[in-house]
Amino acid sequence: MSGSRLVYSTDGGTVQRPQTEKAAGKSGSGRARGKPDAGPGVPQAPDDGWVRLWRVKGGRGGKTATVITGVPGSPTEVESLAVELRRAVGAGGGVRQGAIEIQGDHRERLQSRLVELGFRVKLAGG
Repeated sequence: MSGSRLVYSTDGGTVQRPQTEKAAGKSGSGRARGKPDAGPGVPQAPDDGWVRLWRVKGGRGGKTATVITGVPGSPTEVESLAVELRRAVGAGGGVRQGAIEIQGDHRERLQSRLVELGFRVKLAGG
């Protein structure tokens, strides 16, 4: 009876239902369905030497994030800059596809810190 499912029970415990293929596809990562591992709402900007600070909400459950694009350097340099910027504003975040994501709207504080570090900075995206 491994394929049977519970129809009715007077037992007070939780009911565990077998996971269908459709439900299994929803809970997996986007990578399993062939989608790229790009984060939600990572804006694309021209590579013109400007570092852009974006405020985005899309794909984050209504929560605001600051996305920094156009940062030159190797992936390890971008990661170390991300760590420094997260510490400067006291927020979490990470790096996805070369873009630094920081939780919350910290564009003004990040702009002043990036200018101190010698970057040319533009506020973009709302």
